[in-house]
Amino acid sequence: MDYFNSATLTDAQVAEYSRQAVQQMDQKNPVAAPNDPYTQRLNRIVSRHRTVSGLPINYKVYKVPDVNAFATADGSVRVFKGLMDIMSDNELLAIMGHEIGHVINHDSRDAMKSALRRSAVRNVAASQSGLIGKVSRSQLGGLADYMLGASFSRRQESEADDYSYDFMKRNGYNVMALATSFEKLAKQSGGGGGSVTQILSTHPDSKARAQRVRDRARRDGLAR
Repeated sequence: MDYFNSATLTDAQVAEYSRQAVQQMDQKNPVAAPNDPYTQRLNRIVSRHRTVSGLPINYKVYKVPDVNAFATADGSVRVFKGLMDIMSDNELLAIMGHEIGHVINHDSRDAMKSALRRSAVRNVAASQSGLIGKVSRSQLGGLADYMLGASFSRRQESEADDYSYDFMKRNGYNVMALATSFEKLAKQSGGGGGSVTQILSTHPDSKARAQRVRDRARRDGLAR
């Protein structure tokens, strides 16, 4: 079979495949309506951050009890109801900053390229013309599942943590919200809750990462 080389895909093409996959996820999950209290809360939290590091961001809430959030290469951020239920506004912003960090650092782009390789999509890249090939619904579903469960290296996770820390500091938020969000995830994990399996499997070592944030905040004079 003549499978495409994902290395030839442009960033714009990867973003377009990500957008298509997220659209399918939006159809499969209960998305909070514009007048829903969860949407209104999220809109209030991100009102200053519709564009981050030059990337336009579109935010939506999935009314699903899982404790999870993710961002994709096209600038889509999806936050799950279960996460909103246990996090403060600043903690949610810190987690979203971490997820957006993966996008800005191109981790999400590289994960989508890997997903395209794994999906065995045939002849979809047309990099010279800039066109996007057709992808079947089942293939898009596979891409969406891969994006949702994408795991990153320890270095990538640390760099995304650093991005969120800098984002919080730059915008005048309490950087300790990043630490307390990790500590809440670690506590949830200790309780054996199945709903947090997804985010904890893709964001390991929550307690150690919280301590790393606390240590940096102390060095910066932002915490005792």
